[in-house]
Amino acid sequence: MTTPLNVAILAAGHGKRMHSALPKVLHPLAGRPLAAHIIDTARTLTPRAMVVVVGNGAERVTAALAAPDLVFVHQDPPLGTGDAARVALAAMPSDGVTLIGLADVPLAPAAGLSSIVDHARRGDVGLLTARVPDATGLGRIVRTGDGGVKAIVEDRDASPSERAIDEINTGFIAAPTALLTRWIAQLAPHNAQREYYLTDIVAMAVAEGVPVTAHIADDEREVRGVNDRAQLVFAERIIQTRKAKALLESGTWIADPQRIDVRGVLSCERDVRIDVGCVFEGIVALGEGVDIGPYCVLRDVEVGAGTEIMPFSHLTDATIGARCRIGPYARLRPGALLDDDVHVGNFVEIKTSTLGKGAKANHLAYIGDSSVGCGVNFGAGSITANYDGANKHRTIIGDNVHIGSNCVLVAPLEIGAGATIGGGSTIVKGAPGDALTLARARQISIAGWQRPVKKPKSAK
Repeated sequence: MTTPLNVAILAAGHGKRMHSALPKVLHPLAGRPLAAHIIDTARTLTPRAMVVVVGNGAERVTAALAAPDLVFVHQDPPLGTGDAARVALAAMPSDGVTLIGLADVPLAPAAGLSSIVDHARRGDVGLLTARVPDATGLGRIVRTGDGGVKAIVEDRDASPSERAIDEINTGFIAAPTALLTRWIAQLAPHNAQREYYLTDIVAMAVAEGVPVTAHIADDEREVRGVNDRAQLVFAERIIQTRKAKALLESGTWIADPQRIDVRGVLSCERDVRIDVGCVFEGIVALGEGVDIGPYCVLRDVEVGAGTEIMPFSHLTDATIGARCRIGPYARLRPGALLDDDVHVGNFVEIKTSTLGKGAKANHLAYIGDSSVGCGVNFGAGSITANYDGANKHRTIIGDNVHIGSNCVLVAPLEIGAGATIGGGSTIVKGAPGDALTLARARQISIAGWQRPVKKPKSAK
């Protein structure tokens, strides 16, 4: 039987170098809170219990990360990683092994964490370490002459020879829970920060003859902490490069892997093309042969096969059928549902509306809270006036209706199938099908009319 695993994620830091009112662990990384990434990685280890230690912005952090498998405990005041670990251990089972890690190291690899947990299950202390080109500010792994781990020394407390060491502590440690609990109870703040360092338990383990085994990360970039906005951007590019690589390997054409952002889940069928500068948020599904033009934003959108999204279009919570043409500069707002072969052109906005097969709104139009039938042509400059200042009202447009240019359809309203609405009309009552409906003032011309002229400016 596998020894049960407990996981503690330390997320109580202030993140002062972010210079933000937002708690550091909630800053977005690939569209999700920073801390959510390492929590998800920890879940792959199938822990029995997971505790998140919060401090700065505790209520916001708890609300943002809340999940059935997480227990949140509050560290107040913040007295260092050792004290945070003590608070976490008090909220989890006292047996098994415990993995402790940092919420601001979002890319720590699951394989490395699994390795140090395996060491803990054998009775050792497991450390995730890395060799870095510049270890300034980081805790150093001090080894014995035969290569065994002797201690972890924080940068502020290190001697000149220790500062020359290039192997660093990443903030992830695993050990039998009973040993961790006993060692943490013995910690003292004998350091430059006057804090309780979790890393001091390494020297305690060595003193007791408990083996300390390090797993050196294959890619040191994956175990870099995020302490400022520059480091957050660095982590973002790593994630986005990974996502772009996976899309390319699955057959998606991407114009430039350095100019795509996937801030959620993007799934692509065969022969999808994505041009530069596109952003995908939430859950986006692109059907076979979909073509996304430059600088489009898609959030929680499903796009049918063969559809073209032209440049600078913004789509949110929309469902688009096959062989549609959207944009450029189109906006689909939540609740837009487009059937196959629909055209939505430049500077057209659709909100909470359905457009039937083959319907067209090619330019300069607004369709809101409407049901638009098949084969409808919605003219340039025309709108549905769906809001009376207090409530929204619905417009129903039957199949094969032709709406002329610069029309206002004042909801609630129903226009029968086959109707034609003359350009420039303001329609306030239902229009019958298979008929021309006009609602405009009679045109007149006034002979001899003179345009007003400006009065001459008085001389100074």
